Amino acid sequence: MPIIREFREFAMRGNVLDMAVGIIIGGAFGTVVKSMVDDMLMPPIGLAMKGVDFKNLYVPLTDKVQEGAPLDVARGQGAVIAYGSFINAMISFVIVAFALFIIIKAMNTAKKRFEREQAAGVAPVPPDVVLLTEIRDLLKRQG
Repeated sequence: MPIIREFREFAMRGNVLDMAVGIIIGGAFGTVVKSMVDDMLMPPIGLAMKGVDFKNLYVPLTDKVQEGAPLDVARGQGAVIAYGSFINAMISFVIVAFALFIIIKAMNTAKKRFEREQAAGVAPVPPDVVLLTEIRDLLKRQG
């Protein structure tokens, strides 16, 4: 069965496994960032804005939605635009994007440093070897 063999080769490639690990870690990181935004950043920001709870900021689209109801209750009563949840999601996105930027920047810096060290690690050719190489090349041209 060639298709099963192809799939096994595809699934066992290093890139696929690396990607799977990245997705799992990314999901866990997303959960941590969401908790940080929802549980640590937004409450003080809301308090500074006279007790505004961003989770419960919404615009009702029907008259059935009771004014001042929590978002989960309001969603059960009718259609709402939950812009507070969107604000939380945008803050989470910015934090994740910034963290990834820092990680990629650190990786690029480490890669450049490694390449410089590798280039510096190449020993210069001693002068006598350079002279012997030139003599050899001259003899080849004359011969």
